[in-house]
Amino acid sequence: MKYTHSVAFATLIALSTVGCSHKYSPPSIQADQPSTHKLARFKRVMTKVAKSTQYNKRYHRMDLNTPEKKAWFKDLMYQLWNRDITRKAFLAEGYQRYPGHSYEFYFIAEGFQKNS
Repeated sequence: MKYTHSVAFATLIALSTVGCSHKYSPPSIQADQPSTHKLARFKRVMTKVAKSTQYNKRYHRMDLNTPEKKAWFKDLMYQLWNRDITRKAFLAEGYQRYPGHSYEFYFIAEGFQKNS
């Protein structure tokens, strides 16, 4: 079970990388200091979305090979989940940073909408 969650989290982290014309704001996770309970809820949704990518043949992992890229992606997903940014802003930010992964950002946004 732990392995599955680790793989799912790694998959989700690998999913994200695209930008938009929306200015990227400082990480909400650090700025808001969310409660442990809130972070746990976010992690559950993030894990569900990550698992859903494993069975999607159209989904291609994004290049999140540095701590900075991983943090950017996680923060962007948190902002979407926490409704700090709109879905449109999430997609735009992702497309700008990772123009070749528009499907992946759309898929992630759909997953957060369905699971939140």
